[in-house]
Amino acid sequence: MTKEKIVSIEDRIPKLKQARKKKANRRLVFYLSIFFFLISIIVYLQSPLSHVKTILVTGNSFYPDKEVIEQSGLKKDTNIWTIKKEEITKALEEIPLVDTVTVETKLPWTIEIHLIEHERIGYIKKENSYYPILGNGEVFSDSGDEQLTGDAPLLVNFSDKKVLTEMSEELSKLTTNIRNIISEIHMTQTDENNKEIILFMSDGFVVESSVRDFSEKMKVYPSIAAQLDPNVEGIIHIGVGAYFEPFNQEITEEEEIITNDNEE
Repeated sequence: MTKEKIVSIEDRIPKLKQARKKKANRRLVFYLSIFFFLISIIVYLQSPLSHVKTILVTGNSFYPDKEVIEQSGLKKDTNIWTIKKEEITKALEEIPLVDTVTVETKLPWTIEIHLIEHERIGYIKKENSYYPILGNGEVFSDSGDEQLTGDAPLLVNFSDKKVLTEMSEELSKLTTNIRNIISEIHMTQTDENNKEIILFMSDGFVVESSVRDFSEKMKVYPSIAAQLDPNVEGIIHIGVGAYFEPFNQEITEEEEIITNDNEE
């Protein structure tokens, strides 16, 4: 029979005291860590370290960054934790050119403003300057240029605001490849059609159509233009149907293009 080693209480007490001391030290370090962490947060929130230092603006093509920042109400001495994104968004959406706004906070001190502008679907000339027309029909009168940039067609004689808005909405519905080949759109009202328009295309053709359902009618244009001789000048009539009329010539059966088959 083996004898168990008996440890006296006197031998155990130092070890118990040492274990309790280590446990107490770990607990003290834990609480001190939390304390200093909280103190650091308070100091950070109350100090310039939490102030906005960088404001980045993206997506703006007309307004300088400085004007966008001024409109937003942001300042570089603003505490980043007090930023109200909804108020900034609302303020920036008051800019006519701006469609949507996204505001992001990136610690420790950066604010990013992302803008999506209304699409520029055309230009209108006032006096000696050209002003962009937005997809919602608004004329961006804050920015004029003495020369056209060529990224959208020029609209001429659109004096009626409602017709201009309708035309803008129709242009917004067009595919990019069709809109890009329209150089000018002239309003030419007649007794029969008070929304008649003439288009001058960059591929050399002239198109007669109307504002009403314009985007739907113009879907057939690429297939029509592809069948025509580019050396023969004339006008493409696009309405219920479509046909080509050479200038100073009578229309022949070969030159007439009916697009009912294309639409089916």
